Amino acid sequence: MPARKLKVVVTRKLPDPVETRMCELFDTELNLSDQPMTADELVEAMGRADVLVPTITDRIDSRLLSRSGERLKLIANFGAGVDNIDVATANARGIIVTNTPGVLTEDTADLTMTLIMAAARRVVEGAEVVKAGDFHGWSPTWMLGRRLWGKRLGIVGMGRIGQAVARRAKAFGMQVHYHNRKPVSPRIAEELGCTYWESLDQMLARMDIISINCPHTPATYHLLSARRLKLLRPHAIVVNTARGEVIDEGALANMLARGEIAGAGLDVYEHEPAINPKLLKLPNVVLLPHMGSATVEGRIDMGEKVIVNVKTFMDGHRPPDRVTPAML
Repeated sequence: MPARKLKVVVTRKLPDPVETRMCELFDTELNLSDQPMTADELVEAMGRADVLVPTITDRIDSRLLSRSGERLKLIANFGAGVDNIDVATANARGIIVTNTPGVLTEDTADLTMTLIMAAARRVVEGAEVVKAGDFHGWSPTWMLGRRLWGKRLGIVGMGRIGQAVARRAKAFGMQVHYHNRKPVSPRIAEELGCTYWESLDQMLARMDIISINCPHTPATYHLLSARRLKLLRPHAIVVNTARGEVIDEGALANMLARGEIAGAGLDVYEHEPAINPKLLKLPNVVLLPHMGSATVEGRIDMGEKVIVNVKTFMDGHRPPDRVTPAML
């Protein structure tokens, strides 16, 4: 008699190849409407699932987990970040949590460089001028931005994505600096030609562009606080493709409005999907709808990671991308 397939509940619409393969391997329940589940719907899903496949928009906190019942054994997150899941509570209840690391590195780094270039060269402002019919010819002093060559880039968080951003920045002739919990290996430091700053404050005060590439944890909440943002030079640009909570968004908006910071490129927001209304009105801010990993290849790779984690768990082995509280 064939073994019972795991009951897998997917909370959002995933790429068709991913959903098809999941249906082949597991007893899969899809969300064809792609409407985010409410808290009560998530609880009901956890109650009938062996495996829940949520996304970063599903907030699975201790309150929900306390109502999950006894059946749920694996939360296979469709995303690299797990700040949407109370991992400690899940583990305490005997629930394994996995994520999808590595596959988003190059896509996110690409978008980071896109935002750096767009903010420095005022690309969106220029495009809006053309669309509005207000382009009346070239002028030597109009729409001046800043060149990237020779500028100092300060990377906050030198993990996979931070290093990928550094490689791209080096190719653009930028001087790469970084702040991290610990220095990168000598081999990587030599490859990237990067400078390590133990003090985040000292690095911020010296950079032309700041790129946020660290995860959101309790330790990184408002890491770029109002106090730290005031350390930036007036011509500095802030780019964030990590998590909105890492920056005090209100303080950032106020400083941009007052001209105390030259510009910003944001793909993530502190209270996402809500965006500070002040940011929406500023011409010196490039705002994107959390699309750092939004490539066809990247989303399929994420789904394949989820499938590998679920299949490995189903076969009685440790999933390769297990996340524990000690890793956060």
